[in-house]
Amino acid sequence: MKKLLLFILGAALLAGCNSKSDTSSRQVMLLDSDWMFINAEVESGERPETATANWETVSVPHDWAISGEFDKSHDAQKIMVMEDGERVTKMRTGRTGGLPHIGIGWYRKEILIPASFKGKQIQIEFDGAMSHAQVYMNGTFVGEWPYGYASFGFDLTPHVKLGEQNLLAVRLENKVGSSRWYPGAGIYRNVRLVVTNRVHVKRWGTYVITPDIDDGNGTVQLSTSILNHTGTTKMVTVETSIRDDGGIIVAETTSDLEITGESTVDQTLTVPEPMLWSTEDPTLYSAVTRILENGKEMDRYTTPFGFRFFEFTNDNGFFLNGERVQLNGVCLHHDLGPLGAAVNLSSLRHRMKLLQEMGCNSIRTSHNPPTPEMLDLADEMGFLVIDEAFDEWKYPKCKNGYHTLWDEWAEKDMTALIYRDRNHPSVIMWSIGNEIREQGIEGGAEFCQFLVDICKREDPTRPTTAGFNQWEQAIKNGFADIVDVAGWNYKPQHYGFIHDKFPHWKMYASETASTVSSRGEYFFPAEEKIHFTREPFHSNSFDMEFPRWATSPDREFAAQDSFPYMAGEYVWTGFDYLGEPTPYNIQWPSRSSYFGIIDLCGIPKDRFFLYQSKWTDKEVLHILPHWNWEPGQSVSVHCYTSFERGELFLNGKSLGIRETDPSSLYTTYRLVWDEIIFEPGELKVVALDSDHNPVKEALINTAGEPAKIVLEVDRDEILADSKELAFVTVTITDENGIVCPRANNLVHFTVEGLGTLRAVGNGDPTSLESFVEPHRKAFNGKCMAIVQSTDSSGEFTLTANGEGLQQQQISIKTDN
Repeated sequence: MKKLLLFILGAALLAGCNSKSDTSSRQVMLLDSDWMFINAEVESGERPETATANWETVSVPHDWAISGEFDKSHDAQKIMVMEDGERVTKMRTGRTGGLPHIGIGWYRKEILIPASFKGKQIQIEFDGAMSHAQVYMNGTFVGEWPYGYASFGFDLTPHVKLGEQNLLAVRLENKVGSSRWYPGAGIYRNVRLVVTNRVHVKRWGTYVITPDIDDGNGTVQLSTSILNHTGTTKMVTVETSIRDDGGIIVAETTSDLEITGESTVDQTLTVPEPMLWSTEDPTLYSAVTRILENGKEMDRYTTPFGFRFFEFTNDNGFFLNGERVQLNGVCLHHDLGPLGAAVNLSSLRHRMKLLQEMGCNSIRTSHNPPTPEMLDLADEMGFLVIDEAFDEWKYPKCKNGYHTLWDEWAEKDMTALIYRDRNHPSVIMWSIGNEIREQGIEGGAEFCQFLVDICKREDPTRPTTAGFNQWEQAIKNGFADIVDVAGWNYKPQHYGFIHDKFPHWKMYASETASTVSSRGEYFFPAEEKIHFTREPFHSNSFDMEFPRWATSPDREFAAQDSFPYMAGEYVWTGFDYLGEPTPYNIQWPSRSSYFGIIDLCGIPKDRFFLYQSKWTDKEVLHILPHWNWEPGQSVSVHCYTSFERGELFLNGKSLGIRETDPSSLYTTYRLVWDEIIFEPGELKVVALDSDHNPVKEALINTAGEPAKIVLEVDRDEILADSKELAFVTVTITDENGIVCPRANNLVHFTVEGLGTLRAVGNGDPTSLESFVEPHRKAFNGKCMAIVQSTDSSGEFTLTANGEGLQQQQISIKTDN
């Protein structure tokens, strides 16, 4: 008998829902268009009679700050640094991205509530609003939820006027010094109006486990919470069917229930030979729950789910469905680069496809609850997820951080996260915090126990974890004993000691590397540097530079290879993000991170191929740097490769064979040729097999002057829904099509037809150019244009041109 856990998506209302429900018993309407917005305090902004002539019309999700101008004064935060042996105060000018996210914003939307909704229950659901949300209906306060990353909802039924336009108003406020990175601003996630009968399934009201699989049959236990708002006792029938990914019913059951107020019904079903959800084959089922009264359907609640079982072990890492799986993970902040924090499903999918191409199979949602769409995609695509709740508890990191909310909101926010997400097959752990200050405080463990107890109460099926950076204090003060799986941030040098002392602990690396690099920037010699800064505020793309607390990818690779009891690692970070421009914390105009394996606009850095060579079975052969240098200059050449040996050629002349050599850290996972004297032409590396036969080659050439623009789009057809995006990589080449690695030409964009230009970017963490203007300078030969469909089928054309460059066009089809 195998122990098996079954997890569902946890919300019958899929976050990406873009239409009304397919049943008359439950209607779900996405409130995405025709919102009025103003970035200012407005007296009586919730009142219907308040004038809105100077407000703008926006669509939700919306980030009010991303289209603003960069300024070093925006949310600049103090930091103590050492100068000439003394501690002095400086300003961290780019800590939260240098964009105008601080302040107050009002949103208003008129909603027609038809008279036919008489006798219905009407709710509003927010997937997230940044931050300190206060919600009003027709001028009446409905409720509040201050944590900007939390999903929440309110009952509007007592406040609506049937047969009339109703005014929904939301006030938000982002306070100075409330974040360590760019949080975004506004109603940046989806909002839905949910209309049901008075007897209905509660929001996030289903919870499913399967205690075992016996003789090929899966036992499913489903718990459904049902609300009765009629004020009288009702007799209902709860009918549940399990359907496979083709919609075929594979199990069903019914239960009778007498309900007054709120009741929960428990049901058991048996699914024959269920297909297991895995990273390679993420098979999903669905549970359809119907509430019937006298044979009439009162509610229908559809819940996708997947069968899978997993285990963390103390001696051999992580197992999924009985097979060991190395967690090749990344940490992700929530912003989408040039799009800001405003959620976009196609952007999330694009980013996750890039991560899968690199070999990533897991994501840590750093350091807050993710948007529900990300978990839906993780379920669909086969990612494993550590679902993280907090970056701060009772003891502050930021002046106006979560500690101001802890006493009143910590249990509510932790519970809301678990209820919303506890049924996703992708979610494997609850992370209760990241680098929490309480680690080093006597008595701090009581806060840790408080959150772990909530997790066990609401979902005993999953282990708990946290990211510990103060490893000795976390052990001394009991934190590492309280959580089920200990997560270590930047501690590869201590894994062996900790395991020897506590061999029963289950462990993984919750945050690793923090290597910094700027795409396409190379400095010689290629050598390890710690918290090193230089003008013009760029870090070396040889991936050997990192902050004081951090390390290189190679050092973590070596630790993971040496200690099989480590379940895997989560690299900081998968993508660059707005804010935290370490090591240039006090140097302006640095305004976004250098940590990403992929740059801010979605172009892979060299490091992408280093991880791909380690995390996949692909034949990887990536040579760096570019080959445009001064004659006679001494150049370091590295090759990120899955092959053990390779031979380097310059203009046909061999410069020697190199093999991976574990006697030195930086020759263990890469091939290295130092002090190569530059001469223009062709640099080529040839991968060799064990008999020194050539099996693959990669080459780079010296480029001439910029002459052409080359456009490459991720998809040539997108959905015509006014939301779907396509990502167009723009490359500057010479006459022969060779990439110009230092080109910084200004590229202008125009769109004609059934599409629009949504955003632009180039991955330069020091660029103060707008993300929304129709032009962008190339950064080291590349930039990005992000285009969006309209709601009409057809086609649109993007044209890119620049002074002295041959323009190029690309056409993209749109279809409903």
